Amino acid sequence: MIQTHEVANQAPPREEVDEYAANAPLVEAVARWGSGAAVPALHEIGRHVGSAAFQRDAERANTHPPVLNTHDRWGHRIDEVEYDEAYHRVIGAAVASGAHTGAEAAPGPGANVDRAAAFLLFAQVEPGHACPVSMTHAAVPTLELAASGLRDDWMPRLLSRTYDPALSPAKASALMGMAMTEKQGGSDVRANTTRAERRAGDGLAPEWGAEYVLTGHKWFCSAPMSDAFFVLAQAPHGLSCFFVPRVLPDGTRNVFRIQRLKDKLGNRSNASSEVEFDGTTAWLVGDEGRGVATIVQMVTRTRLDCVIGSAAGMRQAVAEATWHVRHREAFGATLVDQPAMTAVIADLALESEAATWTAMRLARAFDHDATVSAGTSGSEQAFRRLATALGKYWVCKRGAGHVAEALECLGGNGYTEAFPLARRYREQPLLAIWEGSGNVIALDVLRVLAREPESFEAFFDEVGSAAGSSRAFDVALAEGQALVRTVGAALADGGAGAGSAALRARELTERLALVLQASLLVRAAPDAVADAFVRSRLGGEGGSQYGALPAGVDAAALVARAVG
Repeated sequence: MIQTHEVANQAPPREEVDEYAANAPLVEAVARWGSGAAVPALHEIGRHVGSAAFQRDAERANTHPPVLNTHDRWGHRIDEVEYDEAYHRVIGAAVASGAHTGAEAAPGPGANVDRAAAFLLFAQVEPGHACPVSMTHAAVPTLELAASGLRDDWMPRLLSRTYDPALSPAKASALMGMAMTEKQGGSDVRANTTRAERRAGDGLAPEWGAEYVLTGHKWFCSAPMSDAFFVLAQAPHGLSCFFVPRVLPDGTRNVFRIQRLKDKLGNRSNASSEVEFDGTTAWLVGDEGRGVATIVQMVTRTRLDCVIGSAAGMRQAVAEATWHVRHREAFGATLVDQPAMTAVIADLALESEAATWTAMRLARAFDHDATVSAGTSGSEQAFRRLATALGKYWVCKRGAGHVAEALECLGGNGYTEAFPLARRYREQPLLAIWEGSGNVIALDVLRVLAREPESFEAFFDEVGSAAGSSRAFDVALAEGQALVRTVGAALADGGAGAGSAALRARELTERLALVLQASLLVRAAPDAVADAFVRSRLGGEGGSQYGALPAGVDAAALVARAVG
């Protein structure tokens, strides 16, 4: 009998994998900078996110996206977003693992690296839930600036490893969000028009500090079912930061009108919304007129998580592409053994490895003990001020092109929604936009150059430790330092000089980011990895597309690391 449909030469499902054990750069970075105590838990997370059940939940959370219910059946305004149960299982597991505030709950050497590794593993398979997880992590330092009563009431909830999706005043846990962007200003938050007026009298919770009433509209508010938000609004003395809970201390719902959910390119499992404030109760955090300074620590940490999330996406892309080419035959040989494909996978793995080392080194710079271990008081804070911006710009920029090449390795399969790289292809551009798109970040680097020269000193102290490793690295380092001097001089001139500096902001940011990545790989990665990166990214050897590696690169060694 003739068989009309026989499945052959297809890769088996990539399931029941320990994603932590399979990620050699992540394992090595955790061994280098982590606490050591978290390794068993990271293997457990790796097995969980690599399981068939978790992968099904990740897919379902994206194919059954959130639904907005503005009113209940009787016409009461409720402003609730309904998520599929798969989403709740995904985010519940992430919270239970401490991927949100594990570093703040148990600070110490390596705590932020351990937490970053957990966050990366969850974001590798399902990135949408990582948004509220990241914002909760990032909210902790801003909450520290709140009145003692507010801080004491809410900090234990943020540090809890219990996940409860209900909007309830009796909850022992909480997730945090933020709402800064308005339609007329975008990244220019000082153009915000949302107003905050001081409420007379003691208010609902005098121990929470000064109480205000908000009126206005936010163009983007992600994860609107979070329990509370930090919001920027114009108070009498200028732009200020406010704490806005969904449920008020007396148990009633705060005015938090979800106007609609955004229909996004990707990030489908996570709800993003427009929100209206109309007599919304809020509490001042920090001083009036100091809103940006108050919320900046939250933004810095969400930028860090953008880098980690992009590295997570790169790892998923490499893992899926490598799995496919190891199991697929064409033209008489397995794809991975064909030189052209070997080079593509090796180059994708190289980019992923550089992103992972960058993300983990940045996480290390956020550890509470970092200034002591660095030997110079404040040097790690200065380093992370610049390096976080560099990583946010470069790693997130590289994410979209990286997954596009990986998707191509799967051929037609990669372009279908049945495989996860189509979802990842739509996801990666978000991380280059969220918390500052390219120009915003590059101009922030110029701001650091003009106002915080100690950050550049700390940066070059860090990357300079790899000097002498190769001529290509030394040349790139010297050129980076020369460019800093040139751009710095233009900034100091002001006027037209400032304009010329802005024109070179992206060039400066890119060059320094590559020097940082090369320095990390030279010092921490195997020689084959460091050699390939320095020659291809700094030395000008090879081509501009993935797979056009310099002659003599040990592509097989790079692929072997990608396999895990």
